[in-house]
Order: sequence, then structure tokens, then C-alpha cells
Amino acid sequence: MASFTKRGKSWQYTISRMVDGKSKPLRKAGFKTKKEAQIAAAAIEEEMRRGVVPHLKPEPFDNYFEEWIKLYKTDISKNTLERYNNTLETIRSYFGGKTIQEINKRSYQTFLNEYGLTHAKESTRKLNTHIRACVKDAIDEGVVRVDFTRDAVFSGSVPSKRPEEKHLNYFESKRLMKELYSRLERGIGYYIILLGLTSGMRYGEMMGLTKGDFDFDKSEIKINKTWGYTSKMSKGFGPTKNKQSNRIIKVDGQTMLAFKILFKTTPDNIHKLVFFSPSSKYKVMSNNNTNKLLKGTLKDLGIDLISVHGLRHTHASVLLYKNISIYYVSERLGHSDIDTTMQYYAHVIKELRTRDEKSTVDTFTNMINSV
Repeated sequence: MASFTKRGKSWQYTISRMVDGKSKPLRKAGFKTKKEAQIAAAAIEEEMRRGVVPHLKPEPFDNYFEEWIKLYKTDISKNTLERYNNTLETIRSYFGGKTIQEINKRSYQTFLNEYGLTHAKESTRKLNTHIRACVKDAIDEGVVRVDFTRDAVFSGSVPSKRPEEKHLNYFESKRLMKELYSRLERGIGYYIILLGLTSGMRYGEMMGLTKGDFDFDKSEIKINKTWGYTSKMSKGFGPTKNKQSNRIIKVDGQTMLAFKILFKTTPDNIHKLVFFSPSSKYKVMSNNNTNKLLKGTLKDLGIDLISVHGLRHTHASVLLYKNISIYYVSERLGHSDIDTTMQYYAHVIKELRTRDEKSTVDTFTNMINSV
């Protein structure tokens, strides 16, 4: 049963509670009116009836986010961890010591709007993705009751590359693939480009491949590690981006045959790496050199230039264009959840909507005409 006391100009509630046979009442002050205190107390009492232990201790947002990273982000790559730490610094810089319980939808949206004044819209969206995951866990723990990140609006003043500029269309992909097969004998870089196009792997995942990861009988490649090809990544072998990134994917027979022939003609190395480069600082072909090869090839074909990472977007876009389930595309890419895939490829889904709309109408038209 709650009691209410006026303390100066504000109100406090006190809720009776017994813990291990001892009286440990819950108190909270600072309410402007008695009505506000009564509403807050009623919410706490309802939680107690449902067996939920109320969490009334103020938690500085930056401290909570830092502890959340340490607890839940233990299996991510060094590169990804650095992004989460950048988000932590942004939270610390803006909110200071403000508690997570003090933040509401309005103050959080103001934060995103101000961040967007000096960043691209995509950067604002990624910032929210990190914070939203943390807030969801805070809700599960009872630290906060409202998801203040829900339905947040993203803005950005710094121009970012449009999604459609980051990938090739289906017909450009066919031309690139044909050209790559004619250039494979020129060097290992063209094998990287081919695999990026036909598998959708991240660059670090491709660099971490060993010959034992290829199962030529099943036409499968196992992805369960990365290789550090920059100073920001783990030295040598490292973890994949997230748990879902550990996967086994089917690859077309032509690509697998190309690598089967490659393995027969290349010597082993101490790390068993597929894309080993002894003269390179990181012992694998650099992302910059592979980008130069890709852009040179696209330039020769008269196709707009994309980066090696754009091959991943191309792979996903081609699959969606050919009516492959977005759930499978998400699994194949190693995304943490389907929402990530939906956000990245919303523009492709939108482009295909007109085609799906026509197919729907045609389906029922054909049904009635065949009766």
C-alpha cells in the first residue's frame, strides 16, 4: 500500500515492501503533484504484483551503455567494437551524466536532430541502431519502461551516397561476371572480386577464408572468422561481425570450380589463407588494391564505378531482383536481424513493388479467365 507525503513543493510516494522478512520500502520524490505521485506508485505496485522487481536506482546513460557493451558485445570484431565505442563517446558528449530514466522520446529526438546537423542521415540511423538495441535490453531489465527510440526520425545534412549508387543492377552484374572469368589468370585479385559478387561476403570474411573452408562436394563455403587487413581490426584471425555472421553458404558451381583449379596451382602458406599475399603488410591483398582492380574493370566495361563493398550490395540486390526471399538474403549476408536487411535494401524492395503489383493483378486476372 502506498502513502504520499508532501516535501516542500514536491510529493513523494512510499510503498511498503518486505524483502527476506525485513521492511524495505520503496520511495521516490520529486513529483510536482500528488496525482503524479499516485500514478507512478500505481505503476510500481502493478509491476510488483506481476513479480517484476522495480529498478528505481538512477543509471547514468553513458555508464549503462558502456556496461551494456562489455556484457553483450563480447563476440564482435575489433572494427565493430570501435563503432560501438564511438557511439558511447557521442552519448557521453551529449548527455553527460544524465540518467537513462530521464530521457524521453522528445529529448532523444532532439539529440538525433542535433547529431544530424553534422552527420549523414545513414550515420544517424546507425547511431540509433546501437542505442535502440541497448534500450530494448534496459526495458527487459526494468531499468526503463518506455522505448524512447521507437519511431525515431533520422535526418542528416552531410550528403551520403545514394543506395542505388552502391551496387550494380542484374544486367551489369552479368557483364562483370563474364569479364572476371576472362581475367582470372591475371591474378588473385580477380578471384576476390568474383567471390564478392557471387557470395556477398564482407571483405574481412573473404580475407579470413582458408582452403579448408571450401567444401567442393557440397558447393559450400564456411564463414566463421575474419582476417585483419587494417590496423583497426584484430591482428591475424578474428571473429566475424556478429553471431549470425557465422554461417555456411551455398555457392554456384562455376565459382567453386574456379577456386578448385586455383587451389591446385597455388602453394600452401603458413596460415592456409586463400588470399595470402606475402609482400603485403597484413599478409593478404589490401582492400585498396582490390578496389583499384574492380574500378579498372568496370571502367573498361563502361559501367559506373562501385567499391568492393558494393559487390555485397550488388549480390543482395540481384537476389531480391530474382525474387529470392528477403529472409534467406538476410541469413546469407549474415545480418544480425531481418530489420537490418530491410533498412539496407528498402530502395530495392520499393523498386520491385511495381512488378509485384502487376504480378498480383495478373494472377487473379488469369484465374478468372481460366474458369
